[in-house]
Amino acid sequence: MKGSRILSRVAASLAFFACGLASAAQEPPPSEPVSAQQTAQPTNSSPAPLRITLQDALDRARKNSTQFQAALTTAALARQDRTQARNALLPTATYNNSAIYTQGVPLSAERAIGAPVLFIANNAVHEYLSQADVHQVFDATAIANFRRVGAAAAVAKAQAEVASRGLVVTVVQSYYAISAARLKVETAKRLAEEGDRFLKVTQDLEQGGEVAHSDVIKAELQARDRQRQLREAQLGYLNARLNLAVLIFPDFNDNFDVAEDLHQPVPLPTLAEVQQRAAQDNPDVRAALAAVQQAGYDVFGARAGYFPALSIDYFYGIDASHFAVNTAIPGDGKVSNLGSSIVATLNIPVWNWGTTQSRVKQAELRRAQSKRELSLAQRKLLAEIQSLYAEAETALNELEGLARSAQLAEESQKLITLRYQNGESTVLEVVDAQTTFATANAAYQDGAVRYRVALANLQTLTGVLTTP
Repeated sequence: MKGSRILSRVAASLAFFACGLASAAQEPPPSEPVSAQQTAQPTNSSPAPLRITLQDALDRARKNSTQFQAALTTAALARQDRTQARNALLPTATYNNSAIYTQGVPLSAERAIGAPVLFIANNAVHEYLSQADVHQVFDATAIANFRRVGAAAAVAKAQAEVASRGLVVTVVQSYYAISAARLKVETAKRLAEEGDRFLKVTQDLEQGGEVAHSDVIKAELQARDRQRQLREAQLGYLNARLNLAVLIFPDFNDNFDVAEDLHQPVPLPTLAEVQQRAAQDNPDVRAALAAVQQAGYDVFGARAGYFPALSIDYFYGIDASHFAVNTAIPGDGKVSNLGSSIVATLNIPVWNWGTTQSRVKQAELRRAQSKRELSLAQRKLLAEIQSLYAEAETALNELEGLARSAQLAEESQKLITLRYQNGESTVLEVVDAQTTFATANAAYQDGAVRYRVALANLQTLTGVLTTP
């Protein structure tokens, strides 16, 4: 009896390893992730996948992101506003042309009533004006508007930088989620194959009378659950690829592969370096500072409503009864119609029912609010430096432990399976070991993604993305 039990266990062990070799020899299903070796050998049916690095993904995302391009467009519009405000301070030149025709009164009727010789509403019955006008305005409001628009352009530029750094975080998360999902698929496939082999082992042991039928039932339930987890992992891998494809490609394209650098070591900068870079180049603080300057120029522009405004026009050209450079006058020959004139206008504000005072009050209220927002941005920066750095440091410290846990869980799962074949453990221990291995491996992949995303969040403060 004892010899038959030994023979049955040996037979079960041989069947276990034979199933493993048969499963390894099988071709992978169509939904299996493409390996790097397969990527390097394109087939005739479809082109080779496009290999995307993280930097390639970032460059493509900046070109195709609607929100980021909207922020760039806003910044470009603000620059054009600044150019227009600057041009408003410079002299302008126009060329004006007009003709005025006035109805004349017959001479006989005029003499009868003692009226003037001609009815003239203008300088002459026919008056032609063809003049160049150089116009210049000296206005404190225009100067304040130019400075305010310049500050607004600085705000838009800083906000575009904020959008750019936020896009980096999104791309990094989507990019490394693909690598993590692929590795999860590989682990789920191994566990599914392990579940099938374990089911075969329990069936063989049941036939030898060494285990109860309940072990077979539990093994079959576990195998079915592993198959379900494999399908879920494949679905997660597909969704991760589609999420990145939407970000980086202008048209739909899922024929690409990412570089496998998820688990490459990446150093964490020191806290002092992060603080120094964040203090020097933080777009949120720069935007808040520019907003305070803009509000200050709003106050100056509102107060400029109390000041006079001077405008000067210099005219040169024709203002005559004939549309010609020269006019022929009997006895005097030709007389030039060309001439020049200067018109200076000084507008002095006197009374507008307190409108200017109200505008000044509005501008002062906006300036006070912008100062409060600047103070908040500075406090948030100090808090985010501590929080995001602690997040990155914690993720890095936990990553080594997660890797070790995944390794130990895999070894434990193999050992407990062998012990079960020798009758030294129960089916529940095997199932628990498989579950522990799946959980530990998934936590390891998620921990690696967490660390990469934490580094990307740090670059929103510093502008520097730490890469392998």
